Amino acid sequence: MTSAAPLPDAAPTNWVDRYAPASLRPWLKIGRFDRPAGIWLLMLPGWQGVALAAAQQGLRPDWKLLASFFVGAALMRAAGCAYNDIVDRDIDVQVARTAGRPIPSGQISVKQAWAFIAVCSLISFAILLTFPPIAIGLGVGSLLLVAAYPFMKRITWWPQAWLGLTFNWGALLGYAAATGHLGWPAVLLYAGGLFWTLGYDTIYAIQDLEDDALVGVKSSTRRLGGSVQAGVAGFYVMAVVLALAAGWAAHLGWAFYALTLLYAVRLLDQARRVRTDRPMLALKLFKSNAWAGLILFAAIVLGSFGEALF
Repeated sequence: MTSAAPLPDAAPTNWVDRYAPASLRPWLKIGRFDRPAGIWLLMLPGWQGVALAAAQQGLRPDWKLLASFFVGAALMRAAGCAYNDIVDRDIDVQVARTAGRPIPSGQISVKQAWAFIAVCSLISFAILLTFPPIAIGLGVGSLLLVAAYPFMKRITWWPQAWLGLTFNWGALLGYAAATGHLGWPAVLLYAGGLFWTLGYDTIYAIQDLEDDALVGVKSSTRRLGGSVQAGVAGFYVMAVVLALAAGWAAHLGWAFYALTLLYAVRLLDQARRVRTDRPMLALKLFKSNAWAGLILFAAIVLGSFGEALF
């Protein structure tokens, strides 16, 4: 069984539905390759960690490391999404946005999905083995976060916070891969990323508010209720403050602070515009975070220019 129609949260003109052979589409969709925003959101903290380590030494980020994080993020995001779909298959079939996904719609079996996860994970592990020992340990340790994430929506109102812990692990991993150790700049960058994810995934969950309430799935969006806009604004303020703290700890130059101001404007504009009764706008705002993350990455890269402000 194959689905000819794009999934609800994929662009109608996405490349998978337009160009990929019909037999490959379920495999690409279970890995969310038709919705690349998540690849960017998983990859960018890693890029930022690599860039922070380089800028701290007045250098440019290593393009080979950036390429490794791009491939690794794409594969691990695919594996994580497939795992999430295995765990959530009984819930997904009851939710309009997710019912057409490959597992609940019967296009891919659970056994086939596990094989998909194994292939993606093995390739990613081969990439991880090219990193220093501390980075290898961090990479293996991240699997505990990934394994626990699908269950968080069943036991806490804040699964978005757990996603923040998981998706931003690359900030620590990227810094460690570039330097062979960890430091406070990386920890602060990671903490800022946690709040960034908490904000954008609260926006994303607006799409499922009614269905989540019906099936009993918890989310920060449901918990905040009528205070979603204020909550997202608060999360984003913390994300910016901690990003600035990371730059200060790394002794970055004035260019970092100038561009981080643009990062703040992008985030706070999302908070200003978000509405719980406009799910399509929520999806648009969520996707715009790829640009926000790129702006912070550029700010860190440019932070090697100019004198430190503090």
